[in-house]
Amino acid sequence: MPMDAAGRAACLSQFFLSSWRCYPKLTLTRYALCSKSKAYGENLSTRIDSIIDSWLQVAVKPGIEELTLFLYEDEEYIFPISLLSLGVRSSIRSLELRSCVFRPTPELGPLRGLTRLALRDVRITGLKLECLLSNSLALELLDLIHCHRIIFLKIPSVLLQLSCVKVRGCSYLRAVQNKAPNLSSFTLYGQVSKLSLGATLPMMKVFVMRCDKVIRYARANLPPIMPNLETLELGSTFEVNTPMLPSKFLNLKHLIIQVNGETLSPSYDYFSLISFLDASPSLETWWLDHESVFEGSSHLRQLPECHHDRLKSFEVIGFSSAKGLVELTCCIVKSAAT
Repeated sequence: MPMDAAGRAACLSQFFLSSWRCYPKLTLTRYALCSKSKAYGENLSTRIDSIIDSWLQVAVKPGIEELTLFLYEDEEYIFPISLLSLGVRSSIRSLELRSCVFRPTPELGPLRGLTRLALRDVRITGLKLECLLSNSLALELLDLIHCHRIIFLKIPSVLLQLSCVKVRGCSYLRAVQNKAPNLSSFTLYGQVSKLSLGATLPMMKVFVMRCDKVIRYARANLPPIMPNLETLELGSTFEVNTPMLPSKFLNLKHLIIQVNGETLSPSYDYFSLISFLDASPSLETWWLDHESVFEGSSHLRQLPECHHDRLKSFEVIGFSSAKGLVELTCCIVKSAAT
């Protein structure tokens, strides 16, 4: 613990001050823990869990507003639900857990002030999470990373304040169903068989998605169902050409596209991305990232006439001489206001 942090803790806790005076420097090594564990007939994991339990019992008291617990990967520590007493549930605003087991129950009771929930590498099922969400009526942000036991993510309609959901790297996730009525920002990394965002589609301002063929999907399907979209971020490793369509992203201001050229078909045409420029009259910034591209012929195709008075920034990461990419860049430069 840094000295300034220890000093603040000592001012707040007489127990900590007394312990600090007796043990000003506490070092927990595997040798020390193992020797103690053997003496008491315990294994190392049990010993560590006991220490974590003791620390949390001291730290988590009524009035706490933020609780962040980061453990090592593959940790089997079971977060004690008993810590979330009535007083704690009434005051806590942010709960962030990493690499532990979390099993909330219906008997837990409401977390009236919880506005932010972030879980990373946490062992929690979709049913347990739904139970927790149903008791968190003030929730505004839900952030899930590598929560591999969630197969079906259900977001209940009682979450009237929920505006942002991020789901990244939950490898066994197969379906997402949202019923929260005011969601305006949604992020999903991964392929799902069913995605239902409910009545929030017209209100969506930020949409981020990474999966195969998502670029073509977004261009073909999002303009009519997300008319107020302002920020669009797409990432794909397997993609097909983007079609020219009459539908428009009338309010789109910021566009980010990431593709992995090493896994694309040799027939993929980067110039097909011009469809997004044609469909986005309010576009201000466009960021294009790709790892590798294929070479094309040296002859450039005739470029369509278009003008974008609002486009202020176009950035390409990993630019090369691929024909389609050169054509796309030339078209954007010509269309931007001088």
